[in-house]
Amino acid sequence: VQLAESGGGLVQSGGSLRLSCVASGLTINIWLMRWYRQAPGKERELVASVTSDGTTTNYADSVKGRFTISRDNAKNTVYLQMDSLKPEDTAVYYCNMPTIAETVWGQGTQVTVSS
Repeated sequence: VQLAESGGGLVQSGGSLRLSCVASGLTINIWLMRWYRQAPGKERELVASVTSDGTTTNYADSVKGRFTISRDNAKNTVYLQMDSLKPEDTAVYYCNMPTIAETVWGQGTQVTVSS
């Protein structure tokens, strides 16, 4: 089972990015999916989560109103739309899938927001 993130990059403050996480080796349609991030020198933090059917989402207070998590189970993909980006959003962003057997992590994608 693998998760592969993409879509990170360098963006100016106020800009937008859309991250994607594609799963292989296992269909995601019954699993909760999450996005985490880790900034240099800081703990990894939960950014957003979405239930298996996509109907319920949750966000960290720091990103509420700016980030949107969504999923397309037919494409085995989860997205994180990030708008109104701030320099403090700079971090490596990781996709996460907690299954019964294991918790699967992607390799991460770097997001850098310049002021």
